[in-house]
Amino acid sequence: MRNTQALLTQYARYHRDPRNIATHFVGVPMIVLAVGVLLARASIELGGWTVSAAWLAWAASTVWYLSRGHLGAGLTVSAAIAGLMVLAHPLAAGSTGSWLAWGLGLFGVGWVIQFVGHYYEGRKPAFVDDLVGLLVGPLFVSTEVLFALGLCRPLRQAIEAEAGPVQLRTPQSA
Repeated sequence: MRNTQALLTQYARYHRDPRNIATHFVGVPMIVLAVGVLLARASIELGGWTVSAAWLAWAASTVWYLSRGHLGAGLTVSAAIAGLMVLAHPLAAGSTGSWLAWGLGLFGVGWVIQFVGHYYEGRKPAFVDDLVGLLVGPLFVSTEVLFALGLCRPLRQAIEAEAGPVQLRTPQSA
């Protein structure tokens, strides 16, 4: 079982260009929101409560993030995803056409943004080599926010020691 540092280091190797990282700040939340919208309509009864599949997916991902060994990163990404799930449910509550338009539209546009970033990076997305990258994407964006706030410096230093610094890629360095 890989810990937060190992997961982020592997993911960071695919994300060293600041333009690619910037696209992830837009694309990853859009994709997570889209998945929330698409899952929000399905629900089950649990102990007298109606719980959507979106909230069940959030709970499962929260357990996964928190089990990776870095409490701050796990709590941050879980809180961010919870916020997106709160936004997803009203978008899913409209007509079937509206629900699908929001869900599929956000999903498609989010992935286009991701692939634009990887064009700048000159590398394929991390999930192509390891499907766990689909879960690491939101963790990566959340920890990048923590790093920008000056938090989790030892984690950032460990990742950069292995993956290298963030730097603008040119055709020669890609």
